[in-house]
Amino acid sequence: MDARLTPEQDHIRRTLRELLRKRCSPGDVRAAVDTPAGYDPALWTALARNLGLPGLALPEACGGVGGTPTELALAAEELGRALAPSPLLATAVLAAPLVTALGTDAQRADLLPRIASGELTAALAVPGTALATVLSLTGEPRRDWAGGGRAGGVQATGRAAGWRLYGQVGQVLDGHSAGLLLVAAHAGGYARSRPLLFLVPGDAPGLVRTRQTSLDATRPQARLELRDVPAELLGDEDADVEGALVRAGDVVATVLAAEAVGAADRILELTVEHALRREQFGRAIGSFQAVKHRLADVYVQVQAARSAAYYAAWAVASTGAEGERVGGLALAQALDSLRTAAAEGIQLHGGIGFTWEHEAQSYFKRAAGDELLFGPVHRLRAHAAEAARLFDTKEVAV
Repeated sequence: MDARLTPEQDHIRRTLRELLRKRCSPGDVRAAVDTPAGYDPALWTALARNLGLPGLALPEACGGVGGTPTELALAAEELGRALAPSPLLATAVLAAPLVTALGTDAQRADLLPRIASGELTAALAVPGTALATVLSLTGEPRRDWAGGGRAGGVQATGRAAGWRLYGQVGQVLDGHSAGLLLVAAHAGGYARSRPLLFLVPGDAPGLVRTRQTSLDATRPQARLELRDVPAELLGDEDADVEGALVRAGDVVATVLAAEAVGAADRILELTVEHALRREQFGRAIGSFQAVKHRLADVYVQVQAARSAAYYAAWAVASTGAEGERVGGLALAQALDSLRTAAAEGIQLHGGIGFTWEHEAQSYFKRAAGDELLFGPVHRLRAHAAEAARLFDTKEVAV
């Protein structure tokens, strides 16, 4: 394994950090999350057109850059440092790989170039709170994870004029603003039910989208109500939807891990800067041994999480879908380090650390919000151990 960044990867990181330093201050973030979209469209245009972020991991034939998930993870690390609200996670990490894997040639030719250019944003709508299990991060999905109309989730019915969707989905990342929705729905009777993915335009008749209040305001979520909504099947009825979601799950976890590492690194930097400025008893609080030890422990934990995230990015890029799946473990390590770094940051900042005006509380909310959506940490680790058959032994220690 070569852990060194290529010149292109280093350029992506340096350029993105400089852009975000100028365009994504804490004040800019607060202003962006209060917009109807939940992010700054001008910044998204700059990220898409100038840096090509949505197309980093898409093939060149589809208008993308032709990179790997490693480049996407490095970009996410910088976005995590700034807590920059953007549709990158929903569009390029959750939705685009599924269109690539399952879509027909015509669907890929129509959608992927527009996603790569930033013209089209997308969101994945999975019924209930099953996103983490559907991606096989915290467990294996149940047979009825897509729901079934009145019983919950979304029901798809086929007609001569096409498919129609009925039901409701909550906690859809960027679901209120995405131009395209990938909706998971239950098709067929219970005995022969199967989950399928459908393409639904954001302005489809019968679709009602409501933005919800979320713990982490930089991760806007929406509730979708589908009332006899016309939809287009993604791919064909024999598509391996569950397999595609599981394969995408490792990439999702890897990118999220890198993003959490960036956030943890930044809040640690802010805390160290504060400890060097804030004085008590005539000296900077950072000069006290107890504070030094606490910050050193956080530093070690963040560096360990970075190593795990980089290894996961290398593994998913070099070994492919059939290789080593370590994204879930890397995500657990990264979320754990972010929560610790944010908690220490809030406490060492003193009375200002938990106030709305200070940015420290935003990093803690990012850690807690990501755990609610893709965790929690102990379940990420437990599922990884189960998948590795770590405890499948009849030997008993005496």
